Amino acid sequence: VQLQASGGGLVQAGGSLRLSCKVSGMVRGVFRLEAPAWYRQAPGKQRELVASLSTEGNTYYADFVKGRFTISKDNDKRTVYLQMSNLKPEDTADYYCYIKTTWGRGTLVTVSS
Repeated sequence: VQLQASGGGLVQAGGSLRLSCKVSGMVRGVFRLEAPAWYRQAPGKQRELVASLSTEGNTYYADFVKGRFTISKDNDKRTVYLQMSNLKPEDTADYYCYIKTTWGRGTLVTVSS
């Protein structure tokens, strides 16, 4: 299984970005049953959970992104998304997708004030 994250970049505070995580090496039937998550790691800090999506479709959001970020997935495309809105400078970090004990490479999000 391989995860390819994309969509990071530089954005001004208040702006939006959508991160994507394309999963390869996993058939759609298995992907549909998996529970993906997004984590982030800011410089000098530990990696932290941002959002997750259960196999039943239930979502979890860390308090610091609740109401601003949305996690979703497209089973046909085997892709996980993280829609980020009203971004803040403190959201600056490398963002990682995680599924089935596999980590993707980070995609950097930089929010300027």
